[in-house]
Amino acid sequence: MNVREALLARKSVRAFLERPVAREIIERILDAARHAPSGANTQPWQVAVVAGHAKARIEARMLAEFRAGRRGRPDYPYYPAEWRSPYRERRFDCGMQLYEALGIARDDKATRLAQWERNYRAFGAPVAMFFFLDRRLAQGSLLDYGMFLQSVMLMAVEEGLATCPQAALAEYPDIVREELGLADEMMLVCGMALGYEDAGHPVNGYRTPREPVSAFTRFIDE
Repeated sequence: MNVREALLARKSVRAFLERPVAREIIERILDAARHAPSGANTQPWQVAVVAGHAKARIEARMLAEFRAGRRGRPDYPYYPAEWRSPYRERRFDCGMQLYEALGIARDDKATRLAQWERNYRAFGAPVAMFFFLDRRLAQGSLLDYGMFLQSVMLMAVEEGLATCPQAALAEYPDIVREELGLADEMMLVCGMALGYEDAGHPVNGYRTPREPVSAFTRFIDE
């Protein structure tokens, strides 16, 4: 598989098989991803790979908070406070594709809520990865982190695995830090579901569209 093939094959998967992922495979993924670039070679990534009982404990606590109506307080704002065009429309279309694939009507609030709760279970993946950043670093390290995360996802494709990067898994950072024994100075950037795709599940059967190069690129040669 070449780089282009991996880029086009990667997608956000929201239904996984129960098949476990061997630790040596995850180590191979991270061993390759660590070669991602970072400013001044700071290598700001810190990763927690969580499975089994540890994953179940974190999931249970996050779900309990969510069901009690206590909204999470992520370590930084991932989304804007106010959505503007064209991002508002893209976000809406993305959600519509998801619910249409699952056959969930817009007015079926109960089923939509149940589907949202799957976020906190990493969509049933056997592994949840949590990515941390030292708060004493600056915003440039988030750019470094994006390159690292993409490297993780592309290597997962090469290993026959599927992923879903998740802001939702970072909505209750205090719970995650407490369960993992981490200090508050470690900012939770995001989570990621990792496992083998349930290819027969309808939620994995659609792909979100991408804008053509001409829509976001200018070539200036004079």
